[in-house]
Amino acid sequence: IAEMKRVPYHIQRDVLDELGVDQVAEKSDFKISAKEKLREAVRCTGPRFKSCFLSFVPLLTWLPRYPFRENAIGDLISGISVGIMHLPQGMAYALLAAVPPVFGLYSSFYPILIYFIFGTSKHISVGTYAVMSVMIGSVTERLAPDSDFMIPGNDTNSTSLDIVSRDAERVKIAATVTFLSGIFQLLLGLVRFGFVVTYLSEPLVRAYTTAAAIHVIVSQLKYSFGINPQRYSGPLSLIYTIIEDCALLGQTNIGTLVVSIVTIIGLVAAKELSALAARKIPIPIPVELITIIIATVVSWQMDLKTEYGVEVVGKIPSGLQAPVAPAVSLLGSMVGDAFALAVVGYGIAISLGRIFALKYAYKVDSNQELIALGLSNSIGGLFNCFAISCSMSRSMVQVSTGGKSQVAGAISALVILVILLKIGELFEELPKAVLAAIIYVNLQGMMKQFGDIRSLWRTNKVDMVVWVMTLILTVLFNPDMGLAASIAFSILTVVFRTQLPKYSILGQVPGTDIYKPVEDYNQVKEIPGIMIFHSSATLYFANAEMYIDALYEKTGVDVAKLLSHKKKLEAKRLRKEKKAAKKAKKEAKKRAKEAVKAAEDVGAVEVGPDPDTDTTLPQAIILDLSPVNFLDTVGVKTLRNIYKDYGEAGVQVYFCGCQRGVVESMEKGDFFNEKVTKSILFSSVHDAVLYCQQGNSEEVIQGTHL
Repeated sequence: IAEMKRVPYHIQRDVLDELGVDQVAEKSDFKISAKEKLREAVRCTGPRFKSCFLSFVPLLTWLPRYPFRENAIGDLISGISVGIMHLPQGMAYALLAAVPPVFGLYSSFYPILIYFIFGTSKHISVGTYAVMSVMIGSVTERLAPDSDFMIPGNDTNSTSLDIVSRDAERVKIAATVTFLSGIFQLLLGLVRFGFVVTYLSEPLVRAYTTAAAIHVIVSQLKYSFGINPQRYSGPLSLIYTIIEDCALLGQTNIGTLVVSIVTIIGLVAAKELSALAARKIPIPIPVELITIIIATVVSWQMDLKTEYGVEVVGKIPSGLQAPVAPAVSLLGSMVGDAFALAVVGYGIAISLGRIFALKYAYKVDSNQELIALGLSNSIGGLFNCFAISCSMSRSMVQVSTGGKSQVAGAISALVILVILLKIGELFEELPKAVLAAIIYVNLQGMMKQFGDIRSLWRTNKVDMVVWVMTLILTVLFNPDMGLAASIAFSILTVVFRTQLPKYSILGQVPGTDIYKPVEDYNQVKEIPGIMIFHSSATLYFANAEMYIDALYEKTGVDVAKLLSHKKKLEAKRLRKEKKAAKKAKKEAKKRAKEAVKAAEDVGAVEVGPDPDTDTTLPQAIILDLSPVNFLDTVGVKTLRNIYKDYGEAGVQVYFCGCQRGVVESMEKGDFFNEKVTKSILFSSVHDAVLYCQQGNSEEVIQGTHL
């Protein structure tokens, strides 16, 4: 790469302080009042109402302009391919949610139709998702444990599990928490709170999904080994579950274990072959669909349920269910879970949606996505669906098979509708171990995210710490508690970084108006008599004290000690003068001259310099405030004290690079008065340096060369 050509430039202008800049640039004092802003926000006109309505229902905007010839075939093929994937994934993820498999199919139908109408992303495939399902499962199993549905058996000491009543209660709980999470998303979208996802950084999301995948794997071990461990909830529940599973390994159902192993090996091999064949075959091979068809046929022919005790899916009712009102009495016990579902579901969907939007050059409305997901979950909850988000695997298939709009999602919903009405009952003999195996294989991508630790170690160690802590917190706690703790830890890292900024003294690059830290460059030299202090972070209550300490250390001037020393000298001088005056009155007139001379000698002693302070005082100190984007009351007070204390010590303090919000905070904080004006503020470091070099003159320095 050729070296960039250096273009010389020469500017001649006056040295400008803040008042000068305001005058030259003609600062505008026009401000819109809060009343006017509110009036403008609620003002409704015909065009504005039309725009708001169309933005609320994007379908009415893009569907009339749908390019049928260009997109129809691709969307049709993509929709069918994704719809086929919805069948095994919906049934498998229903196990994670601890509800019958058919409700996974419902969750792959109703929400998708709603998103088709209100969503703005053209390429994501919404529906069941492993992380959301395991979060739902933690709620359903906590509020409806097996122990609540044990009924007496025929024998005196025997009990049996009422599976029908348990499943009905868990479906009601899953639908209710889904409805509530949808309401949260809808409300956040209506108040334009789409930015809430900014608190979910990419390392946090990836670590959280990895930890959730571990929860998923552990929750499915019981289906792979044919055991029935006790349900644990709360902190360390994952550890207790693993210990319980290990204790029950002696009760493993061999038939179930064989089915699991064979299915996992078959799925992994088939997916590898499918990946190799993808170069020649434009449509992906539906490996999972073929797997559940073969497994269902084998289970039916060999009667695995009766002969080997392998647990199967069971009855799958045909048709659709009527809407049911949510259980209002349960809402109070699941508020935290619902909010966690709302945030996680939205965070995953908008992150993936933005990736595709950037790749294919269109815009995804973050607030409208909240509304779309909120309606999908709240309406879906009325039809006994559980919370949905988007799936990376299905979205990649949708894109790779030619999907170019939300029409592909609608077609996939129609595929599920056909399955619900006609085909679903054919899978009643499908072993649950096969669905668990499908889940394991689909989690391969999430397990590969452990490689993030190595890459983050090289690029950003703080992000790596966030990743590791998110994983640990989510594994040790439930997914909802783990998410809250992870967000809190992530925010704390930001706070700590503002509390531990880099403080430095700036020097001038020879022959330029550029100033850099003197410790980072060999040719950068300090300006004689002028100290330029720079902090890499903003100034607020959490780091104000450290800012002052660093200023004292870097400038080598401890103002507190300096002022204390001067006060002691002054007090000592006053005491000696008073003593000398009393002595002078008692002495005779003939010794008046000697008394006066003694007093003069005393006064001369008191103004002696302090070798540790006065000899090293700079002429001026310039505080570079360009990184400061806001000032709270503590920050304003800190700057006021710095200016006052150094001023009393004979050192003039100037400020440069102040943003408008910082200046306004200083004005509101009564920083300025008749003696302290904006003449101590400068737009750049160089302006302040030139002003100091000319002597603290009130006149504008003309013809300064930059």
